[in-house]
Parts: sequence; C-alpha cells; structure tokens
Amino acid sequence: MSPFRSVTTAALALAVLATTLTGCQLGEEPQDTSPIVIGVDLELSGPQAATGKAYQRALELKRDQLNASGALGGRKVELKVRDNRSDAAESQRNIGDFGNDASVTAVIMGGCNECAVNAVRTIDEKKVPTIALAASGAITSASAAQRSYVFKLAPNATDSADALTAELTRRGVKEAALLHSDDDYGREGVTTLRAEFTKARIKMTAVQAVKSTDTDVTAPVEALVEEEPDALVFWTPSEQAMLATTAAQKAKFKGAVFLDAAAAGELFLGASARSAEQATLVFTQTMVIDDVIATTPAKAARRQWFRDYTARFGGYNGFSSFAADAVQLIADAELRAGGEPGQVDRDGLRDVLETSQMDGLSGPIRMTPDNHSGLMPQALTTLVAQGGRWRLAG
Repeated sequence: MSPFRSVTTAALALAVLATTLTGCQLGEEPQDTSPIVIGVDLELSGPQAATGKAYQRALELKRDQLNASGALGGRKVELKVRDNRSDAAESQRNIGDFGNDASVTAVIMGGCNECAVNAVRTIDEKKVPTIALAASGAITSASAAQRSYVFKLAPNATDSADALTAELTRRGVKEAALLHSDDDYGREGVTTLRAEFTKARIKMTAVQAVKSTDTDVTAPVEALVEEEPDALVFWTPSEQAMLATTAAQKAKFKGAVFLDAAAAGELFLGASARSAEQATLVFTQTMVIDDVIATTPAKAARRQWFRDYTARFGGYNGFSSFAADAVQLIADAELRAGGEPGQVDRDGLRDVLETSQMDGLSGPIRMTPDNHSGLMPQALTTLVAQGGRWRLAG
C-alpha cells in the first residue's frame, strides 16, 4: 500500500469516527427531533367563537414560548387546528380524524360542553389522550375505564358553587335567583347550588334557563328580578352573563350580582362595564395577577404569562391560562413518557397524564387515576368588577 493511500484511508476513518461521535456521543441515544403534534378542536365560528379564538391565541403563544425555550430538547410543538363551528357533530368528526392521524400525539378540545361530552366514546375508541377545556363534570365523571383517555382543565361546578355560596353567606344574602345555561354544565350548576344553598340556608327564589345560542336574555332576567331576591346568580358563558347584567340594570335590579367561573372572559369589560360594576365573579387568580405580589415562582410565572399575552394581543382573556396549561401538560407528559424516537406512544402519554401534577398558570393542577379533572379547588378566588375591569376582591 502506498503512503498516500495509507494516509487517505486513515483520514477517512477518522472522519467517519468523528461523524459517529457527533451524532451519538459514546453510545448515547440519538437526539429525538420529532415534533409533538397536538390536534386542536375549537369553536372558531358560531355562538362560542369569542372564547374559541381566545383559546387559539393562547395555544399559539404557549407553543411559540415552548419552542423558543429549548426546554423540549430538539423537539417542537406543532398544532393542527380545526374549527368545529360550535357544533357537537362537527367536533366529533374532528376528534375521529385526529384519532386516525398517526402523527397526532394528543388532542385539546375547547370550551363547548356538549362537544366534549358527546366525543368521549370516540376519544376512548381511538385511544387518543384528550384534554377538554370545557367545564361539564360529565366529561370525566364516569368510571376510569369509560374515561381513561379523557381529561379536563376547567373549574368544577362543585368547587364554583361552594365558593359562590361562601361569598353569598359572607355578604348576608338570604334569597337568590338563578339564570343558567341549558346544557350539562348549567344543569349541574342548578343541582350543586341547590345543595349548597340548602346547607347555607339560602332560599333559591326562582330559576330560569337560556339556550347557548340565545342572544337576548331580557325576559328570563326580568322574571327573576320580579321575585325581588337579594341577589342574582348568572351561571352562563361570558357573553350571556354580560347581556344578563345589562338586562338586570334595565330592570332596575338593586341587589348584588354574582357570576360563576364560566362567565369569565375578557379582563376589560368594554360595553358591559357600567352594568357589571361591582358584580362578583368566582375565577382563578391569574385573571387579575397584575393585582398580586409575585411571592412564589408559580405566581411569577402567572404574572409573566399575563404580561406576554397582553403584550401580544392588547388585552387579557381569563380562559387563556387553561389552554396554555393543557399544552404544557401534554409536552411534559410526552417527554416523561419516553418511548422510541419518532414514534407516537399515546398509551404511554396517557399513563403519565393521569399522574401529572404542576403549579400551572391557572393554579394548582393534580391528576390522579381516579380523578381526571385536574384543577384544584384552591385555584378559585373572588373577583369584583371595578372601573371597567376585573379586580381581586378585598
């Protein structure tokens, strides 16, 4: 062999060795650079579009933050977003398509209660881990075997009713009337509030229901006001709750107004500022985190999220933190589940999700095999409408 050929062969061998060591240091596993694909089913048109678009903004902001942070190693979060048009049948088709898409790791659903409840069977049949941002307890209330792939991130009706009743009691309210949405969550509200009112010796003077598509709630609110209660409780989505405060003002109601967590929405009340003034809302502290001193890392993170969202979108929506926490839970679970690089392991991710714990942007979140509804009761606090926006009460 000539000296030239010998040198060339040695150089080639060293180059191959260097390449091998660069891609896989001394036997280490190659870095996983496959995307974490999340299917997203949202109400981007139809009567619930305002909330759906707030969720979409939050999901995209959280995706961008995670991808820029380097926390996922060589991986990136990708969102496949579909509009269900606020229609449960369309939502179920979307979930079926996501389930059949082998690239989709998990799914996030929006705030439509009927959509999430109706999709439960499809979710379990497709074995696609899904976090619903809707509030209905029916999403996760059945046995673990029937809800094994379904999770929920939203205030629970029992926790919200407990907090509302405690505030009514503190304010000395003896009689209250209720306006609720005519869906699973609204009916759940009636049941839980009746039970809490009975224990607190508060009389429920009247109850009125409104469909989620109703854009005029004047008549049912006037019927409640005619009973002359000490307080009105609105257990409806944000848009209807604001319409209800306006209707109560026009009906010259002089008592106190209380809103369930489902009635949260934009931080600034806009056209509803005057009618909602001094109304009380049960919701998470993140909605008004600019009123809170950041004494812990979790509070500091919530404050930064509030600032980042406000800086990008010019305002703040209370529900945004739930969407961001859902992305974080899925990303964390994917990293913890491990598995073969480039392979989607839905079962592994599901197993990790149901034991997930974190101090999220929404508050403390704890999932267990027996409880797939993760938001803890202590996440809720009392807010009050003052000067055209929500403030921390007290």
